[in-house]
Amino acid sequence: MAKGHSRRLLGAALLVAALTSTAACSGGSEPGSSGSSGAPAPAAGQQAPAKTAAQLAREKKAALAKRRAARAAVAKKWGLRLTPLDAPAPPRTKRRITTRKGFETDGAGLPPVFTTVPTKEKIVFLTIDDGAEKDPALIRMMSELQIPYSAFLSDYVVSDDYPYFARMRTSQPRGVALHNHTLNHKYLPGLSYARQKREICGMQDVIEKKYGERPELFRPPYGNYNEDTLRAAKSCGVKAVPLWAAEAFPDHMEWREWDRDLHPGDIVLTHFRGEEDWKGSMPDMIRRVMNVITSKGYAVAKLEDYV
Repeated sequence: MAKGHSRRLLGAALLVAALTSTAACSGGSEPGSSGSSGAPAPAAGQQAPAKTAAQLAREKKAALAKRRAARAAVAKKWGLRLTPLDAPAPPRTKRRITTRKGFETDGAGLPPVFTTVPTKEKIVFLTIDDGAEKDPALIRMMSELQIPYSAFLSDYVVSDDYPYFARMRTSQPRGVALHNHTLNHKYLPGLSYARQKREICGMQDVIEKKYGERPELFRPPYGNYNEDTLRAAKSCGVKAVPLWAAEAFPDHMEWREWDRDLHPGDIVLTHFRGEEDWKGSMPDMIRRVMNVITSKGYAVAKLEDYV
């Protein structure tokens, strides 16, 4: 009996060894696991295969269509006849801007005065002056439509509601910029250099104190200036003086150029005004100017991306 029992133990040991060897040769595979006959399963935490160029292109196209549909719905909500066009990506390097011919002074090294930004893209820039009308609907409209604009502020009309313009900027952190239009909207060429400097530097100080940033752009009231204006502006940290090529109202457009048309890089001026001052509200004016801009195949870009 002892001898038979030993033989049975030896046979069992040999069987276990054979089974272990077979499992090792097959890689320890179990049903559903990877082995020599199938592709290995992704390890835990392993990333999915990278998307192909075609997949990425389809996703980008779908996202663009979705964004355009949403913008079209917003345009309809606000009564625009046409959906605003998307502006192209801004240039990596800003082009050098020089003073427009006929707008020069004798001084050298002064901030350039211009009405159009040098570009071949079909874009224009929307700017709004002074700050008298503080219509909450304007902020909502521009934010929902995602239309960038630059506000040139005068303290004598904004000082009664500084928070309005703070809300304006936070409504589009990358789409709205606040700039200098002097403290009291005086006719600057009629003032001494010292008084002009107080008007310009004083407004620089106000904007920096209230909104945390010192502007680099300045627009003289009425578009009037002399060499003292530009010297004073430069001393206050101003880098450029954008004027305008066209002006928008709720019921019409006015043009600087003989052909009464838009051109690539044109700056469009309008004002913070309400129905007491002109024939319509701020949203009425935006509807008018945007329908004109879009119908001519132009998009609105952010001025500060180019200047």
